[in-house]
Amino acid sequence: MDIKAYMSGVGERARAASRAMARANTNAKNGALEAIAAALEREAEALLLANGRDLAAGRESGLDAAMLDRLELTPARIAGMAEGLRQIAALPDPVGEISQLNYRPSGIQVGKMRVPLGVIGIIYESRPNVTADAAALCLKAGNAAILRGGSEAIHSNQAIAACIREGLAQAALPSDAVQVVETTERAAVGELITMTRYVDVIVPRGGKGLIERVMADARVPVIKHLHGVCHVYIDDRADLEKAIRIADNAKTQRYGTCNTMETLLVHREVAGQVLPELGRIYGAKGVELRACPATRQLLPEAIPAEAADWDAEYLAPILSIRVVQDLDEAIEHIHCHGSGHTEAIVTEEIQRARRFLTEVDASSVMINASTRFADGFEYGLGAEIGISTDKIHARGPVGLEGLTSQKFIVIGDGHIRE
Repeated sequence: MDIKAYMSGVGERARAASRAMARANTNAKNGALEAIAAALEREAEALLLANGRDLAAGRESGLDAAMLDRLELTPARIAGMAEGLRQIAALPDPVGEISQLNYRPSGIQVGKMRVPLGVIGIIYESRPNVTADAAALCLKAGNAAILRGGSEAIHSNQAIAACIREGLAQAALPSDAVQVVETTERAAVGELITMTRYVDVIVPRGGKGLIERVMADARVPVIKHLHGVCHVYIDDRADLEKAIRIADNAKTQRYGTCNTMETLLVHREVAGQVLPELGRIYGAKGVELRACPATRQLLPEAIPAEAADWDAEYLAPILSIRVVQDLDEAIEHIHCHGSGHTEAIVTEEIQRARRFLTEVDASSVMINASTRFADGFEYGLGAEIGISTDKIHARGPVGLEGLTSQKFIVIGDGHIRE
């Protein structure tokens, strides 16, 4: 295959489809989403069979447990994809929304209109559900999408793509509005991230290596997060029952996700009360603990933490634990080692909670809640195209609004500038 020619064709078709999508009405877009959801449910058995081929190949090639977990489709995950599509269909359509329309001294009216970005390229690894989520969000926001999944999920992604094409056809929307790249050649990524003529923004979702490559080589603007080193800080004014429940859930509810807690920070005054119980919970679930000296006095089974552990995104049943002197030291640790993704405090002291909200620099900051809530589905966005730790355009879970932009509009009545 001539990769350059193939990708140019994909880009040209996507650009043409984006113009049709920009003028598509809300009913058509919602109809497509409902039809895709129905197709996913109807074809669940076929999706599981295709996913089984990918899982078997993954095990044979030596994919680790975290990667296999992200790759796996289950009946519940397929149902979740369909539910996410329906949630997106139920959300208000942002396209065409006019805001801040005001008269100027000259007599003209100036405001802003929300508009699609155009063509969005999404590069991702492992998770087949991203194919449905990304397609749905791009469609509802009036964009065309070029989806390039990982080779490990090729059969799953193509099976989901067939459901997407069916939904687009039922709604009389262009089939090229969502194109799943058919080749697994790495050169396709290199072409996609440099096609400034056809692609308006790139969203990479995957491991650190993928995102670093995209950041280094892309000529198209990128919405990204590099990794998720998320913290939970248990304050000495915390409700300890809540703290133990949150610290357990934030780590063990699912290991291979970017919003999973990787480092637990505990105030020295309550360490003796919470760490032994958490140690028993983590031990029963097979979580390896890497700890500071103060923690190891309470949890001798923990191994000594090395400097690299405080910056690690394990995506596995491994947890770093550090006892800190106070809130100031916890915030300083997060500033030094956090990735700007999601940070949480457990406390009943409102002033400390407010300080944490104000001073911690992350795309999501939480009070008395598990970091696992940091995703588009839980935030009411229906789904997400990724978690952005950038500070320009979109930050946090990127839903419909993050996939649009605004342009100035001016309304006059024969006005001329004097």
